[in-house]
Amino acid sequence: MGSRGRPVEAHQILIVDDDKFLVDMYSLKFSESGYEVETAQSGDEAVKKIEAGVKPDIYLVDVVMPVMDGFELVENIKQKFDGNRGLIVILSNLGQKEDVEKGLGLGADGYIVKASATPTEVVNKVKEILANRKYA
Repeated sequence: MGSRGRPVEAHQILIVDDDKFLVDMYSLKFSESGYEVETAQSGDEAVKKIEAGVKPDIYLVDVVMPVMDGFELVENIKQKFDGNRGLIVILSNLGQKEDVEKGLGLGADGYIVKASATPTEVVNKVKEILANRKYA
């Protein structure tokens, strides 16, 4: 165990979604799977947390949010924090081919359609994407 009572190898995830119910549900699922969870209910809030020193290993980002949508957040992370960024996974109800291609084209490492994945499947998919990613 690490100094804060979590496994040493635990990953930190930043869940960004304006739906508080979903944020709470995914927070619980990822916590139960050993992740250290940070949350933000908007793209702006996520950027402020990152600027304040939050350095997640994984960003789980919704697309449809007010002010700064998930696509803009992905671009922002890539532009401002690319040298020190984690894995970016978009979790959205926007499941059209164009949306998926846009998200991946902007630099997301994965794209999960909410409607076709249970919370447990989301956790497992993130683990799979993380396992396939090569860290230096």
